[in-house]
Amino acid sequence: MATEFELAPFVVSPQEAGHTLAKVLRSRLNGVTWNRVRRLIAARRVQINSSVCTDDARRLQEGDRVTLLRHPQPLPVTAHPQRLVIRHLDEHIVVVEKPAGINTVRHPLERVWSQRRRQQSPTLEDLTQWAIASRVRCPPQALPRLRIVHRLDRETSGLLVFARTAEAERILGKQFQAHTVYRRYIAIVLGRINGQTFRSRMVRDRGDGRRGSTRNPHLGKEAITHVDVIEHLPGYTVLSCRLETGRTHQIRIHLAEAGHPVCGEKVYIHMPDGRVITDPSGAPRLALHAAELGFLHPASGVTLHWGMPLPDDLSRFLQKLKMSAGERDSPGYLGTGPTFPDQL
Repeated sequence: MATEFELAPFVVSPQEAGHTLAKVLRSRLNGVTWNRVRRLIAARRVQINSSVCTDDARRLQEGDRVTLLRHPQPLPVTAHPQRLVIRHLDEHIVVVEKPAGINTVRHPLERVWSQRRRQQSPTLEDLTQWAIASRVRCPPQALPRLRIVHRLDRETSGLLVFARTAEAERILGKQFQAHTVYRRYIAIVLGRINGQTFRSRMVRDRGDGRRGSTRNPHLGKEAITHVDVIEHLPGYTVLSCRLETGRTHQIRIHLAEAGHPVCGEKVYIHMPDGRVITDPSGAPRLALHAAELGFLHPASGVTLHWGMPLPDDLSRFLQKLKMSAGERDSPGYLGTGPTFPDQL
């Protein structure tokens, strides 16, 4: 569908907060008909905070960023139950390989959606439940609901576990709280960085509306990331990042604050002092992958561990960086070190 309307991306104002997506879009588009607005949304041409939204009744919040796309956004080719890889399934847990480009769970306002509507914009939770239903040959609604114990960002790929019972959710939750779950990520970042441990206190708003670290010891929650170098390339570094804690966007924030954001990063390239770190890598998406996951089975207590290699898109991206390394001189990108406010 070719675009019929032009609308620059906008941030939802206090006056627009609480109104439906359809109402706000109709107002911004100078009163086009309700049917046309609903068709735009149903055609996957509207993003809220970088995620496609197909719910015209979604209530917007102040600060939401809304983008009208020129063309419909297709579903990721991996967003089908038949393509989802289940690594482990029993009555207590399910471990899956999350593809990039889909959310782990559905926005709370979208949980009342019908099955048909969910199929138009599935989450990993949906795909997993449908894949289990296909494997055990029963309707999805007959299965126990999946329980969330951790998440991966929309553009992050990798291993993830869902609990299938309340008891499994409780026991896994305790393991995550005790920091005994083993989680290792592979990240491809800008510049040359050495192995180290990042420790900071993370807050929801570092002073510019974004999550980040503070030096104030009385604010936020402790965040610890252990980083080892896998390979140095001219202008880039391939890292192994092990989470000790699991704060939202923790790896992305720690690396960006050190001046070495993950390739493909679109949020944390903005520094608190207003500077923007340019990314010349051409990454197809956020170059972050949850490569290892390990924990004690919530029922048997047996130690479980899985590994997952880089998916094809990041493998091709890494090979491209390696090939181009021999064809150009590195500009020697240098990080600027941590930059975050002392007080919030």
